[in-house]
Amino acid sequence: MIYNLYNSFIECKNIKKRNDAKVKHLLSGNEAIARGLFEAGALVCSAYPGTPSTEIFEELPKYSDSLYCEWAPNEKVATEVAYGACIAGARSASAMKHVGMNVAADPLFTAAYNGVNAGFIVITADDPSMHSSQNEQDNRWYALHAKVPCIEPSDSQECKDFIREAYEISEKYDMPVIFRTTTRVSHSKSLVEFGERTEAEHREYRKSTKYNCAPAFAYQNRAKLEKNFSALEDYSNICPLQKMEMKGSKIGVITASIAYEYAKDVFPEDTSFLKLGLTNPMPMKLIREFASKVEKLYVIEELDPYMEMQIKAAGIDCIGKDLVSGKYELNPQLLREQLFGVKAETADVGVTPVSRPPALCPGCPHRGFFYIMGKKKYTVTGDIGCYTLGASAPLNGADTCICMGGGFTVGAGMAKAFEMLGEKKKVFGVVGDSTFFHSGITGAVEIIYNNADTIPVVLDNHITGMTGHQDNPGSGYNLKGEVAEAIKAENILSACGFHKILIVDPYDLKAVEKAAEEAIASEERAAIICRRPCLLIKREKIEKSLCSVDREKCIGCKSCLRVGCPALMMKDGKAFIDPNQCAGCTVCAQVCPKSAISRKEN
Repeated sequence: MIYNLYNSFIECKNIKKRNDAKVKHLLSGNEAIARGLFEAGALVCSAYPGTPSTEIFEELPKYSDSLYCEWAPNEKVATEVAYGACIAGARSASAMKHVGMNVAADPLFTAAYNGVNAGFIVITADDPSMHSSQNEQDNRWYALHAKVPCIEPSDSQECKDFIREAYEISEKYDMPVIFRTTTRVSHSKSLVEFGERTEAEHREYRKSTKYNCAPAFAYQNRAKLEKNFSALEDYSNICPLQKMEMKGSKIGVITASIAYEYAKDVFPEDTSFLKLGLTNPMPMKLIREFASKVEKLYVIEELDPYMEMQIKAAGIDCIGKDLVSGKYELNPQLLREQLFGVKAETADVGVTPVSRPPALCPGCPHRGFFYIMGKKKYTVTGDIGCYTLGASAPLNGADTCICMGGGFTVGAGMAKAFEMLGEKKKVFGVVGDSTFFHSGITGAVEIIYNNADTIPVVLDNHITGMTGHQDNPGSGYNLKGEVAEAIKAENILSACGFHKILIVDPYDLKAVEKAAEEAIASEERAAIICRRPCLLIKREKIEKSLCSVDREKCIGCKSCLRVGCPALMMKDGKAFIDPNQCAGCTVCAQVCPKSAISRKEN
């Protein structure tokens, strides 16, 4: 009896294994891309975190029995690591948000000339409407510029399935492939049917001049790229990623990516669609065929008129950006209004939403530093990260935010300008710990080498905060959560030539102010590190205690509100601290002129 039950149990498990591939799973586009990399036989994957791409690599460690994945110091490094792996014969991928492509462009363009051994994919997640970005650049232009294929999925199933096709195109046409998503494709969820992992054919590495971009070899590779791209143009017209849906002859729509889903919602039922999954090169023969079958042709795409310009240049009449906006994110309501003048119905619910500008979290270790910078009215060049919010009122603690690493180098440029203009003014250049390893080190070298009157400041909270707590070279852990060598920012700064390195706890306002003054007065090259872990790091054991206000002592001067903590507010003319938000950092207590705020230890 027991034996029979055991056999039945084993048979049930076997049936489940056989049917697993048939089960549909609700996945985001990013999760589906990770699954696609696994199923397509990827072996080496490297990325730098950046919304909206981050979750791809957060998902990959579950497949670490079959592939290697890592967080790299920046996108250029990630792309070079992945390209090196493809040269060695392993299918590989790098991933980044759209602005990361600017950092990775150098190896990408050369890889297009050199070609590949095993398949090589560069995943870029664009961010229309700049939900978490400093611009909304359209990275399809990179594919056109570099002469490489661009593949665009429109839902999670395609995110998974198109990865396999991307590898096959890469290997067949000897070039890297750009795999482009947008925020909605990356983060929206839809059903995905799994397949089995297919181990890619091992491609032996052989020494050759193919991967040497010396001018003589690059000259030859240029002609090879044109030949391969011409063959790809022919293929684009028969590629299975292109889908023609004929339903009527009055209206035809050419579209791709998430714009396809929006257009399907908006256009009449008898509209015909040409949905493109491979958007570089454009399948002009297929487009001409589709255009000849409809009376009126629309091109619906998000952001730039990338497809429209090429279609019109080919002499095909179409309607596009003259009706549909070329800026910000589309949605069905906007598209319906822009195309047909039909506004979405709204209902007055009698509630006016309160404007809530983003703010540093209660207890954020960056708050103390920016409070002092704003109070002293120092010139501060900021950077990309949580600490970008230090520029906002009421802290007003930073002057600029340009790009990752720019905190140091923009600061160096401002310092040089002040010097040339005869103004004696120190500049504090600020980066976070992850940004320091990403692109801050070269900025530190610039400050020393060219003697800029700039004080570099590293805000070290032990994590990559803004994108959701990914580890970095200074955190002591890798992508899989394994213990890794923790690289100390002070050691690198010291090696660069900063001989006076002041390490302070940013919760201690007097220490921060003293460090700033000491760095300004120092005859040695000085740098500051504000070090305290983010309160939200799960592995950090932080004893939480709360601050409270003595209402007898409080005079209602609102000095405490100047630290910009969401836990602080006024109630009946006196300061009040929300106990559900307070982290007990005591920054507010240190600025209170009447010592009306104190911390109660739990």
